Amino acid sequence: MYKTVLLETDARGVARLTLNRPEKHNAMSGEMLLEIKAAAAELAADERVRVVVLTGAGKSFCAGGDLGWMQQQMQADAATRAAEARILAEALMLLNTLPKPLIGAIQGNAFGGGVGMASVCDVAIGVDHLKMGLTETRLGLIPATIGPYVVARMGEARARRVFMSARLFGAAEAVDLGLLAKAVPAADLAAAVEFEVEPYLSCAPGAVAAAKKLARDLGPRLDDTVIDMTISALVERWEGDEAPEGIGAFFDKRKPRWQG
Repeated sequence: MYKTVLLETDARGVARLTLNRPEKHNAMSGEMLLEIKAAAAELAADERVRVVVLTGAGKSFCAGGDLGWMQQQMQADAATRAAEARILAEALMLLNTLPKPLIGAIQGNAFGGGVGMASVCDVAIGVDHLKMGLTETRLGLIPATIGPYVVARMGEARARRVFMSARLFGAAEAVDLGLLAKAVPAADLAAAVEFEVEPYLSCAPGAVAAAKKLARDLGPRLDDTVIDMTISALVERWEGDEAPEGIGAFFDKRKPRWQG
């Protein structure tokens, strides 16, 4: 059914949603984002599913946006850019509002949109060798559509340590920033995730869903107004001079003018 993600559910009702473009380090294409949306809707409606584990195939969890997608955006008009950004925003919103616990098994590096994917998990466990980073500003862009979830997870003060600098950081700092609940050796990741999963199997599913909604309602505002604002902010960056220069420099394998 799906080409870029895998979805499977065991007899206990534990579903596993796997980003499945390992040859591309699970970079998010338009096709993948549409499939994530479809899978999230399927999981939300499936009464058999008690818990969802989100992970990636291969060495990386998610390298952010697909390079081919970025090249297409360089040639697109503002309306097309906004529509493409909305697909990512809607995929993240569906995962964030999933009425089931969402446990992240972050088995490798996460950059850009991959940090956003980790941020919508209720609990994210990462391997201790991973690197993370909000790398958009290197390209003249901003972490816009993922921003509400990243800031909600870290808090503004901690987010500002890494939100604008594009620097990479390791698992220990990701824990300190609040992106990861804990970091473990790769050999221990499955057990650490199972430790988070198992208690939910003794809980009333309706009560879990209601408690998760209550936590969201008590937290920062993440609604259509916020999503529209982030999309507008991203399109504004695309329409400026820096994004074409930064992305062009990346593909030309040269330094952008602000590094020169």
